[in-house]
Amino acid sequence: MDTYFVDLIRNVPNFPAKGILFRDITTLLKEGPAFRQAIERLVEPLHSLGAAKVVAIESRGFIFGAPVAYEMGLGFVPVRKLGKLPADTVSAAYDLEYGSNTVEMHSDAISRGERVIIVDDLLATGGTTRATIELVERLGGEVVALAFLIELTELGARQYLQDYNIVTLIRY
Repeated sequence: MDTYFVDLIRNVPNFPAKGILFRDITTLLKEGPAFRQAIERLVEPLHSLGAAKVVAIESRGFIFGAPVAYEMGLGFVPVRKLGKLPADTVSAAYDLEYGSNTVEMHSDAISRGERVIIVDDLLATGGTTRATIELVERLGGEVVALAFLIELTELGARQYLQDYNIVTLIRY
């Protein structure tokens, strides 16, 4: 793990609830050279995978997914919360600690056989990522990597997503 990036992440205790230590990425994002280096480091292991698209999860995943797609010369596909996309969609529900949520992708976003990289800012429990994988695979896409700035290892998502290639820059 690169301490350069770790040192740029602000820890906010008791946010959004008591007992939670929130990893605030805005302190890294505001430093142009660090943000650029984070994108470059995320892209390095992804170039050789032959991907056609980057799928990014709302909303902080867009911050990393769009520049990764741009840097790699790939298409960008947003995954959004229910009701936010204007055309025909496919959706997948996932569980949260206290309830559930649903994500959607346009039904024409991925073509059968397309190789896809899924990008988000943070890998925690893996629920949102698993729902996004379901969307890609339902449309016939192949997930070749999952890329994240941060992974919270104690939550066990790597085991939950063990069949996928996972790339992270920072692990807590």
